[in-house]
Amino acid sequence: MIRRATSVLGELLVTAGVLTLLFVVWQLHWTDLTSGRAQAATVTSLQQQWDAAPAPTATAGAAATAAPTAPATARAVDETPPTGDAFAILHVPRFGEDYAVPVVEGTGTEELKEGIGHYADAALPGEVGNFAIAGHRVTYGKPFHLIADLQEGDAVVVATATQWFTYRVRSHEVVSPKQVSVIAPVPGRPGETPTEAWLTMTACHPMHSARQRYVVHAQLESVQDRSAGPPASLTAAG
Repeated sequence: MIRRATSVLGELLVTAGVLTLLFVVWQLHWTDLTSGRAQAATVTSLQQQWDAAPAPTATAGAAATAAPTAPATARAVDETPPTGDAFAILHVPRFGEDYAVPVVEGTGTEELKEGIGHYADAALPGEVGNFAIAGHRVTYGKPFHLIADLQEGDAVVVATATQWFTYRVRSHEVVSPKQVSVIAPVPGRPGETPTEAWLTMTACHPMHSARQRYVVHAQLESVQDRSAGPPASLTAAG
């Protein structure tokens, strides 16, 4: 009887181990595959929409211009999109020439499956303030898998229906998930009135853990109308 019970217990443990392994495979690989394909399709759809019905150019002008330093600058997006809607595309040459991931409104579980999430109430692309975004380092397309590879001076380019925005990496830090000041309008200085345009990228840290956050801050360098074509900053050396 004892021997039979031991055998049954062993079989149950083996079954549990197999199920756990299958879950890990699904979580780490299948979600990457399905979300990656969906995100690529969203990028293609956005680009086709923008090319088919080009929006009026914004006030920045066709040529690349310096970064705005006053709150009255024109928005690249007329208003904050509904939660879950894709409204921009993020390009990071450091992550590869073909890196292009949609930015969607919201940072909930469902939104982060669709791409990179834009924090509610954060500035929009090109606005004075902090365009704060979040993404997975593992699972669901892992758009920020290589976030720790970013170096000072690297370009982070945001494309919208009307413009290209080139930001330059200025710093990085590892913080507690509770340190929300990193996404304040002036990064790290909550309550201060912004006078410059920033982009902040956040992701869980270390890999496969949500214990901390890896944070990258980048400052807006230039703005270029979409009608002028892709900016030079999109190249690997840009």
